[in-house]
Parts: sequence; structure tokens; C-alpha cells
Amino acid sequence: MKIISTVAMSFALCALAACNQGAQEEATDNIEANAEMNADNLEEMADETANEATEDNLENQADATREAGEENADATRNGADAAGNSAN
Repeated sequence: MKIISTVAMSFALCALAACNQGAQEEATDNIEANAEMNADNLEEMADETANEATEDNLENQADATREAGEENADATRNGADAAGNSAN
């Protein structure tokens, strides 16, 4: 009976770990998607402006927003890996 309980507990823990990793990956995908959406909005604003300096500034902000989103997502992934939630 103890062996069956131990095996059942092992399966439950594996399922829980897989679920947690999926939620973590979803969170990182959301970080990247939000940054991309904000960057796209900045680029649209840049396309609509008649001032070249403003356009350049908005495009630079868009690039920085994308980069920050990627860095935040990577940091979230790396934090999950350090906590033992790596998919590998």
C-alpha cells in the first residue's frame, strides 16, 4: 500500500510541476506580447507625426520597449529556472 501511495504522490507532484511551468511560460509570453503591443503603438504614433525628431524619438522608445520586454521575459524565465522549474 505504501508503494502505491508513493507512486501516486510522485505522479501528483510531476503534474503540479508541469502545471507551474506552464503558468510561468504563459507569464513570460504575456510580458513579451505586452511589450510588443506597446512598441507597435509607439511606431504607429511615429508614422503619424510630421515632426522628424518626434518620429525618431518614438521609434527609439519602441526599440527600448521591445528590448525591455525581452529582458523582463528572460529574467522571469531565468528566475523560474533557478527555482527548479526548468522544462529541461
